[in-house]
Amino acid sequence: MWRPSTRRRRCSSARKYGDLLGQDERDPDFGLLEYGGCEPSSYRELASRKCDAVGMNLLTRGQVKRSERMSQLMIPEYCFHDEARLSIRDGDRLWAGIAMFRSGAGCRPFDEDEIGFLASLSRTLAHGVRIGLLSSVVTEPVVTEPGTSVMHGPAVLIIDRDNEIVQMSAGSEERIDDLAAGPNSASAVNPVFGLIGAARRYGAGETDVPPRLRVRGKSGMWLVINASPLSSADGRVGEVVVTIEEARPPEIIPLVVEAFGLTTRERDVTQMVLQNVATKDIAAALHVSAYTVQDHLKSIFDKAGVRSRRELIARVYFDQYANRLGDTLTPSGWFASEE
Repeated sequence: MWRPSTRRRRCSSARKYGDLLGQDERDPDFGLLEYGGCEPSSYRELASRKCDAVGMNLLTRGQVKRSERMSQLMIPEYCFHDEARLSIRDGDRLWAGIAMFRSGAGCRPFDEDEIGFLASLSRTLAHGVRIGLLSSVVTEPVVTEPGTSVMHGPAVLIIDRDNEIVQMSAGSEERIDDLAAGPNSASAVNPVFGLIGAARRYGAGETDVPPRLRVRGKSGMWLVINASPLSSADGRVGEVVVTIEEARPPEIIPLVVEAFGLTTRERDVTQMVLQNVATKDIAAALHVSAYTVQDHLKSIFDKAGVRSRRELIARVYFDQYANRLGDTLTPSGWFASEE
């Protein structure tokens, strides 16, 4: 029978609905199974194949237990016997994913028409996610209450082979708490455990890209999370070190700018505007006329909802750094940590 249970991933966070609400004990396993292995139905694989939707029963020809995610978690823990996945994709960029489940051993599997309908929603929903990302830009700087400590610098976590956090640096709880995404959200450590699974694959040589992600904290701050596999003197493997720290401009700008829906040339122009390059110099660098640059700027302003270069720069930087204005800068140009 049909149960309105869904799990939605966006900006490296997760929301749960239906029968999944209130069941948080196994949340880390979602990330470990999703990114710690390689299945044809993983969001990573769907994006690489440019596949917008898939049904587990259809994909496995009725053998859904061939999926470790289904056999180890969904079936025994939640009694979900079929899953439909929607990849919310715009071109090569995967903006989010939605998983829907049907429960009971005798449930009616998702059919081809239902999967086709979900696939037809992919680009429309991707546009909505991009707009939602831009609308989350705050209009006022975040004000810290007097006497409240503000963490600067990275939080460091050590995770053992049993997926337990065995060590953490001072102040790490604050960073982890900031990962909580609000109502209906999965566990705050959900994105961390996704990286743990990916780090182990990287350590085993199954992937060639070290795992990292950008996360919007509930404070409005963009954070960067990195995970690296560890090896001990006695040859033990499986331990992982995770760092969580405030994102720097080069890590935020591509994500925010891409959310505007700009063309490749418009991104080039925007990058130079953010570097305060004059119009004539942009034209020379791109081998186009100044009039063409002005046309690009007009399109960029329209998509970003601004009217000038200054407003565009503020739109990109304001929400992350406005509340830091006036802080002391180090010789590197980054904010100094408070004592």
